[in-house]
Amino acid sequence: MTAPKAALWTAREAALATGGTITDDATWSVDGVSIDTRNVAAGDLFVALKGPRFDGHDYVATALSNGVAAAMVSRAPANADPARLLAVPDTQAGLEALAVAARARSDARIVAVTGSVGKTGTKEALATVLGRQGMTHASSGNLNNQIGMPLSLARMHAASRFGVFEIGMNHAGEIAPLSGMLRPHAAIVTTVEAVHLEFFPDVAAIADAKAEIFAGMNSDGVAILNRDNPYFDRLALRAREHGVGRIWGFGAAEDAEARLTDIASDDTGSLVSAIVFGQAVRFRLPLPGRHQAQNALAVLLGVAALGGDIAQGAAALEGLAPVKGRGVTTEVALPGGGSFRIVDETYNASPAAVRAVLAVFGMTAPGRGGRRLVALGDMLELGTASPAEHAGLAPALAAAKADLVFTAGPLMRHLHDALPAAMRGGYAPDSDALAATIAAAVRPGDIVLVKGSAGSRMAVIVSALRALAKEETGSRHAV
Repeated sequence: MTAPKAALWTAREAALATGGTITDDATWSVDGVSIDTRNVAAGDLFVALKGPRFDGHDYVATALSNGVAAAMVSRAPANADPARLLAVPDTQAGLEALAVAARARSDARIVAVTGSVGKTGTKEALATVLGRQGMTHASSGNLNNQIGMPLSLARMHAASRFGVFEIGMNHAGEIAPLSGMLRPHAAIVTTVEAVHLEFFPDVAAIADAKAEIFAGMNSDGVAILNRDNPYFDRLALRAREHGVGRIWGFGAAEDAEARLTDIASDDTGSLVSAIVFGQAVRFRLPLPGRHQAQNALAVLLGVAALGGDIAQGAAALEGLAPVKGRGVTTEVALPGGGSFRIVDETYNASPAAVRAVLAVFGMTAPGRGGRRLVALGDMLELGTASPAEHAGLAPALAAAKADLVFTAGPLMRHLHDALPAAMRGGYAPDSDALAATIAAAVRPGDIVLVKGSAGSRMAVIVSALRALAKEETGSRHAV
């Protein structure tokens, strides 16, 4: 549902929220909050954050000339109109104070989402489903860290009925203060897997870090947990230690509040049957894979926890679409005739996520005469387990019936060496070097899966493959 016409923040409201200073003639109001001059909108409040390698104060003049209504600063830039400035001692603290005030003034029912994989997709699904039942504010993209989460919360209108927020981490202690700021009524942990092992002694410690999401909850809150995950009991214990009064599970387990009873999947999606609080629910989910079906059940529990309608929620799930970088399929018409498909999974990667995607990819049939090609980039932050985790993907690739596997990055060298010679499509030290190799190898009918951690820049390969359509024939690609 659309946002109300009332301003998001007036000058006086923002000053009161942050303890900042405005001039007597400051009459501005803002419709949004931004921290990046590359995507500011007219009418925004630009927050001049300062980091180890940047200072937003250097861009205040640019932001004001681009139409922002005002800027939050800790020092007044030269030649800036004082009437358009909100002065605070520290802009990061000012942004957090604005977020706390946004939460305090709203009666919105709030759900927070974390987990080793599936956070953003689950957040987007919740936003879609709840948006059908009332005005819903959701964090955009992956704004889930110490800057992104307060920024998302500061953008929430007071009239919102629901709020959906993603919280991420890669170190212990990062989630608890964000949960305290957000004070969610419900918290979803999609799953706990071997992700960010570089910063944790074991997966149990990762579970404990994820459980920090319960820190800001009250006794009437709901913890929504993956009943099939081996860390369910540990998470449930941590939730109770934080005083959370209700714990609901989703998955195939018999005692799950949202129990998956049947799933019929193909490469376009799944027909899902479930029992949710004793109510039979059946829906077509246009996102393939068992992991997607399980997260859909978490969404339905989130809807219930916020007072929404489960049946309406299930119907709304049928209208979901994949998020950019998480399974969007593009068909590319080749200049010489025929076409091939790209499955873009370049947003991020972990061992669990790669295996889940490969399970779906194995159900996806290539075109006539085509092959299944896989391009994989390094999975980062796995610490000493990294060589084994990369090499350990070989059986999943074989099970997915991959014809050729192209790998990029020093860590993926371990997988390249573990593959049978016939499956080795090519190896390169980085995605830039691999792009030409795989572009030269693709042929009509192929389907190409591209995945890697964000830092491995595998989107470069997607761009190179899409560019094959931009030849003299004027071929087009379409999602």
